Amino acid sequence: MDKDENGLREIFLKIYSDIPLNIRKEIVLVLDKEPITWNVAYVEVLNYTEKSKRILNLLRGLKII
Repeated sequence: MDKDENGLREIFLKIYSDIPLNIRKEIVLVLDKEPITWNVAYVEVLNYTEKSKRILNLLRGLKII
């Protein structure tokens, strides 16, 4: 993971920690026609998956992070 992705990851994790538990079940974006909830995004980002890179970039593009 490069420096920019690591920075996005840290921003995401800070934002995620402030989100109420009931909101974490809500869809935050759609990736390849698949709905991604905050919880799913968290698991992907936490595990440094390939999908997490796309999620972080989409969240940045949506100005969520």
